[in-house]
Amino acid sequence: MGHGVRICVSGANSYPFSHRFAMFEELMRFLSVLISLLLLTPSAWAQREAAFIEAPSPDDALAIAMAGPELPEAATALLGEAASADLARAIAAANFTGEAGVTATLFSGATDFGEVYAIGIGPEDLRLRDWEDFGARAAGLAKLSGAERVSVMAPGASAEELAAAAGGAMMGQYSFDKYKSDAEPVTGTIAFVSDNASEAQRSYDARRRYLAEATLWARDMQSEPANVLYPEEFVRRARALFNGVSGVSISVLDERDMKRLGMGAILGVGQGSTRPPRILIVRYNGGAAGDAPLVFAGKGITFDSGGISIKGNSGMWMMKADMTGAAVVTAAVSSLAKSKAPVNVIGVAALAENMPDGSAQRPGDVVRAMSGTTIEIMSTDAEGRLVLADAVWHAQEEFDPALLVDVATLTGSVGRALGDEYAGLFAREDAIAERLIAAGDASGEDLWRLPLHPNHDQQIKSMIADVKNADTGAPGASTGAAFIGTFVKPDTPWAHLDIAGVDWRHEPQPTRPLGASGFGVRLLDQLARDSVE
Repeated sequence: MGHGVRICVSGANSYPFSHRFAMFEELMRFLSVLISLLLLTPSAWAQREAAFIEAPSPDDALAIAMAGPELPEAATALLGEAASADLARAIAAANFTGEAGVTATLFSGATDFGEVYAIGIGPEDLRLRDWEDFGARAAGLAKLSGAERVSVMAPGASAEELAAAAGGAMMGQYSFDKYKSDAEPVTGTIAFVSDNASEAQRSYDARRRYLAEATLWARDMQSEPANVLYPEEFVRRARALFNGVSGVSISVLDERDMKRLGMGAILGVGQGSTRPPRILIVRYNGGAAGDAPLVFAGKGITFDSGGISIKGNSGMWMMKADMTGAAVVTAAVSSLAKSKAPVNVIGVAALAENMPDGSAQRPGDVVRAMSGTTIEIMSTDAEGRLVLADAVWHAQEEFDPALLVDVATLTGSVGRALGDEYAGLFAREDAIAERLIAAGDASGEDLWRLPLHPNHDQQIKSMIADVKNADTGAPGASTGAAFIGTFVKPDTPWAHLDIAGVDWRHEPQPTRPLGASGFGVRLLDQLARDSVE
């Protein structure tokens, strides 16, 4: 995606060797960022841009929001009597009732508009998430049009609602075609008609643009093959994402830092790969100096072969997306920082590659996490909870969060329980669960609370260590959450989101086409904003 990243390089004539070496290191960092930018084919280049206008032009294709079978008065006034009569007959012939989500293509020889589309919005009041879906459906119709501009009429919609629709249009067009040799750039715009286009534009630019871009960035990261995206490359792309963004600081823990801190859990996961692990920490200070931050921690396994407990070949290709949690938390901080949200928030991405070479950890090994807790490795394919064990402990020690939320494609069992409509939510406190469910409902990324019972803590006990990472029995999603909870202090407000069932779309939804979904970016953005309202 295009993020307006600017790179400035200052030169010098002659310096002592130590200074020249420092300059060389700086040059290498610059080149790594530049290479990352070149590798990132901006998603926005492959889709129509969103815009806001006062009135359509006759050369446009026209999409009209309809709550019932009658054309809105504003559309009738624009089209004229003859065209409106033609379209009314077409609407009746198509049995179009204005039902939400239903679209129709209408024809009239009495209008200059290239095509006319009807988009049902239903008689009920629409939430902002519904306006996102509306915008995505308009974008879907725009793909059918040969017109340079598709104008979208939604009479009565507020500036905020049209801004949400524009964000939905951006998300709904997403397609990762970076590696297709015959991919062609998509040109043109989707223009939302408003009596106050400048206000709608301001509303879009204030938040919705950044939220859509962040979601697309997360999808890009999910979609990249693992030979391109690995822990260090993830870090480089994150640096590029935040380049020039005020109020943001970035730090990275490498293997030496991890050894010094006693992070045996994440080191154990990464030791079988030639790509070393990293913990990326992105801190945005937009709130009051004394306010405790929200901390979002994400599982970032850039490829999960299963390690020595190797997976079967079928579907293993999707394990390139086992870093979705890390992409989501990083992208959410980006959305909040670029829109200057008045909140302190930290994203922690626990990055590793889980591979089975001769130095990989084995089932039966025992590792010691940063907290001092010992872990018996029952399966090297239960690695996500291991990297998070060290990440969430470090986050508590360093930042004393007001709320800690970890996000992970953790278990297959959550998808079997909830399908692809809900992510699994685990929380010790009802109030925290309610906050997250409300944020999910508002953002269009729904959560379903699953049990976290004291018996689950007993199921993860090991015979030779403090806890074990697998072989815990059902329900797998709950015992996985209980394992992570072992590394969350009793007085830390905490929630665990298992997004393994919703991270990848096998059937399209309006704002989540086929493939990587970026699920969680909108949810965390909403949660952070709700925390300061």
